[in-house]
Amino acid sequence: MAIEGARFSTSGTSTDGTSTDRTRGRTENRTGIDRSVPALIVKIGDYPLHHGGVGAIRSLGRLGVPVYAITEDRWTPAARSRYLRRPFVWPTSGREPPERLLEGLLRAGRRIGRPAVLIPTDEEAAVLIAEHQRELRERFLFPRVEPHLPRRVASKQGLHELCAEHGVPSPAGSSPRTYADVERFAAGARFPVVAKNREAFVRRENPAVNGTTRIDGPRELLALARRWGERPGVILQEYLPLEDAEDWIVHAYLGAGSEPLTLFTGVKVRAWPPHAGMTAAAYAVGNPELAALSARFVKHIGFAGIIDLDWRFDRRDGRYKLLDFNPRVGAQFRLFESDAGIDVVRAQHLHLTGRPVPEGGQREGRRYVVENIDPVARLAYRRRHGGPGYRAPHAPERAAHGTELAWAAADDPVPAALMAARLLRPGLKHLWQHWRGSHG
Repeated sequence: MAIEGARFSTSGTSTDGTSTDRTRGRTENRTGIDRSVPALIVKIGDYPLHHGGVGAIRSLGRLGVPVYAITEDRWTPAARSRYLRRPFVWPTSGREPPERLLEGLLRAGRRIGRPAVLIPTDEEAAVLIAEHQRELRERFLFPRVEPHLPRRVASKQGLHELCAEHGVPSPAGSSPRTYADVERFAAGARFPVVAKNREAFVRRENPAVNGTTRIDGPRELLALARRWGERPGVILQEYLPLEDAEDWIVHAYLGAGSEPLTLFTGVKVRAWPPHAGMTAAAYAVGNPELAALSARFVKHIGFAGIIDLDWRFDRRDGRYKLLDFNPRVGAQFRLFESDAGIDVVRAQHLHLTGRPVPEGGQREGRRYVVENIDPVARLAYRRRHGGPGYRAPHAPERAAHGTELAWAAADDPVPAALMAARLLRPGLKHLWQHWRGSHG
């Protein structure tokens, strides 16, 4: 089941048939969504420039749903969206004790005053919700899932084990437990390889590597490993050559019995850092084979809720290999919206409030661009690959059904302005200090 979406217009009638209030920018509710049930966007950690949260606020807010969000301060882009009912300013790092995080979430629920749909935008939030379902269920609505499962799929080691257990292809890997294990791996490995932090959330504390790190030879690997201590917290995996691979993404909302109530597939054109980071540009492209593979896997492991999967197609053996399983809404989820006006966030709200999720087919060629990272990603791809740069073979030449921008929106302009201001602030501060120093 592969579904793609249509872009909202800021006036008149949008491509999905919904109408928009020309003065307020609010879309008429034709999805059947329950406007009496609020939503809370939940994030843990300090990353104020998060476009996924802004997208979730807009997606539900445009339909008249009261949306609340946890933010670092009152001037994050999400906090100033016109579609946000109220921000809960609560700076967190992810290193707090779970009991403190749980109490903060419950405190937000008490301030909302009625049951709200929880929408996690990072793994820490998804794990917190799953592992404290009993305490949260009176104040919030969320999918029921095995408490241990989000933590396991968010872990690179846990995901690799689940893939092996259920026959889902993933890059061949090794999990060294000592420096001697790394030495043995280096002696027989085929380079290059990639290193990833083995467990979820380690990036908040003391990561062995920063994200996915390519390692070109045994000498480089051993030099890195000497900094990892006695117990290396990494997984070492085969490197899938970029010239023989293509990156795909799958977003879905899974209901009871892990049935996909909506499922989308798309191809990633650029990422930052290149080929190993956040999506910078992507297209919605139907892929029935990948949709079926993803649906089977989540059925086998019994997951429910929103997922964001990263796959890499390896043309050397013709298989899709699962790289990442994010048990929460993906930052680029607004790439996908069905011709019934449904994205994964709307699907979750509908399902958890007892409303049917309208069926709809995926429109080919819809594009998504993250304005603050795609320009630098484009330059990096040109430099790395030469000429016009790397191009995903299945990406269309141009957007067939419009481009969704991560930040800019005519009906909600402030988040984009604040994003730009936060990006410029370090440079302006440096110029001011330099000016004061030269005129002091």
